[in-house]
Amino acid sequence: MPHIEQLSAHVADLIAAGEVVERPASVVKELCENAVDAGAHAVTVEIQHGGMTLVRVTDDGCGIAPEEVPVAFLRHATSKIKNEYDLEAIGTLGFRGEALAAVAAVSRLEIFTRRQEDALGTSFSMIGGESQPPEEAGCPVGTTLLVRDLFYNTPARLKFMKKDAAEGAACLAVVQRQALAHPEVSFKFIRDGSQELLTPGDGQLRSALYAVLGRDMALGFVPVEGSGEDIRVTGFTSLPTCCRGTRGYQFFFVNGRWVRSKTMTAALEQAYANQKMVGKFPGCVLHLEMKLSGVDVNVHPTKQEVKFGAERQVFSAVYYAVLSALDADRSRPAAVVDKPRAPVIEGRQTSLPLHDFTNKGTAQTALTVPPGQKNRPPVLKNPPSVLQAPPPPPAPERDRQGEGALPHREIPMSPAAPPSPERATPPAERAIPSVERAIPAEEQAAPPVERGEGAPLPPLTEEEQELPWRVAGELFHTYIVVEQGEKALLIDKHAAHERINFDRMRAQDYLPMSQTLLAPEVFTPAPEEAAVLLENLEELDRLGFDLGDFGGGSLVVRAAPDYVSPGEVEATLTEIADKLALTGSTGYQERRDAVLHTMACKAAIKGGWKSGAQELERVAKAVMSGEVKYCPHGRPVAIELTRGALEKQFKRV
Repeated sequence: MPHIEQLSAHVADLIAAGEVVERPASVVKELCENAVDAGAHAVTVEIQHGGMTLVRVTDDGCGIAPEEVPVAFLRHATSKIKNEYDLEAIGTLGFRGEALAAVAAVSRLEIFTRRQEDALGTSFSMIGGESQPPEEAGCPVGTTLLVRDLFYNTPARLKFMKKDAAEGAACLAVVQRQALAHPEVSFKFIRDGSQELLTPGDGQLRSALYAVLGRDMALGFVPVEGSGEDIRVTGFTSLPTCCRGTRGYQFFFVNGRWVRSKTMTAALEQAYANQKMVGKFPGCVLHLEMKLSGVDVNVHPTKQEVKFGAERQVFSAVYYAVLSALDADRSRPAAVVDKPRAPVIEGRQTSLPLHDFTNKGTAQTALTVPPGQKNRPPVLKNPPSVLQAPPPPPAPERDRQGEGALPHREIPMSPAAPPSPERATPPAERAIPSVERAIPAEEQAAPPVERGEGAPLPPLTEEEQELPWRVAGELFHTYIVVEQGEKALLIDKHAAHERINFDRMRAQDYLPMSQTLLAPEVFTPAPEEAAVLLENLEELDRLGFDLGDFGGGSLVVRAAPDYVSPGEVEATLTEIADKLALTGSTGYQERRDAVLHTMACKAAIKGGWKSGAQELERVAKAVMSGEVKYCPHGRPVAIELTRGALEKQFKRV
């Protein structure tokens, strides 16, 4: 049996260093945190070869007393806590006294430091944990740390390092997080002699956001502010139009410390429910301020994870703050005119330019949605009451000739709505008149309502309330054209109607009317789909489907909701089965929302169907009042085109 022996101090230091210093980015993180704790107003980080050959961090903080410099490199030497009671309320980024000792154990380290009251500074060096006598040196106020040849004495760790580009990118990410955590500090990052980041350090988070994420990305963020129960949430969150394919743009900070938090991530993404596209994730820079005793930061070696004393309160604070920020935003994506291109006629290109008016997603607010990003759905406080009953199935007639023609369908917008005079007119002879009107005050969005810890939804501005609008017509039987002042809006009537349906059904726990089919429909879905449908027979019955097992892998449908035509029963059930399978492990509301997406879509006006003037106006009213902006899948329902942008295309300005 092997003997038990105590490890040497050198080996113990190397093992301990492995917990704190994983790569060059770990060194940058620890040294930047020390600089912030020292009260620095400017921090410069310089690396070479991904930080493997050199990491230099310079700050203008308070510096270190000459006699305390060697002590600072001893393990568990710190000025930030004195006893066990201090661990209950840690307000500094560093507190364990391990960073300098860990870094010195696996590198060649040199420090230059001076306090304001000292005439000369101090230089001190350590090589692999072995120190040299301190010396006097001329240096500016603050501290400069040089870390060379990282892991030169630990080849086992060295072989796991990535390429210089990857390690350098990780170092930059650390500095970016520190810059977002402390906008009052100016951070500069230099890689191989090239400056890649410089923040102003003016104390404004918006300025740091611009410097770190860039102008295009930052313009897609809206401010967040909310408080309650000794918790305050501030920062910025992205418009649903700016959601990305990864969570890489989510930054969470607790009392100035960057953390990874499943609670805050879940609260953020829950606030975007039914507003963003599937597979997209919101970005954010959220600062959570709370009592120091309410969070334990001593649960992870690198302090990247924290433990909250009240997880539910944290979840609610983040959720309502973000939800209120999304509700308060009243911007619309703007139509952007692409560069002219010449059309091809009969095999040759002409000089006549064509212009595509497409949604590039530039929101018309103080913060605008950057080009190339699309969707921006809000959560509604008061679901619209434009639709009170699901529309009837489409009529079998066709508006146009040919295989691609879509059926004509008149959707009654409300049971109490008077019949439109256009209904007696044959579709081919029907013209849509312009309806000019000012929006009455009583038809505006509901007054502000407090939302838990979040801020109330602001009322419409005086300009929004009084500026008249009119339905100018319809394009391609799909897009409603609305003129308002110096801008025109193109409204996707299907997307807008779908959102109206969804919000009404969700708010009223809507149960559709079931209609018995003249002849039961038998179909054979995929085995996985059949299993999901049979497992949810009770929920499907509530939604209006009378479904049963027909044997041999087939299912029989005896009744279906009134909004589903007989020819769409199989396709609708298949779509519902797919959504139930994707949300199988989630809660009841998430599963029901997924099904309501399908119901709302099936009941909505379809693109290509003719609509009466009254129908167009009612859909436009829901959009213009701010009740509806995005469909449940996250697509925008309206885009703006300003008069100035249009006149530029015609060379009028």
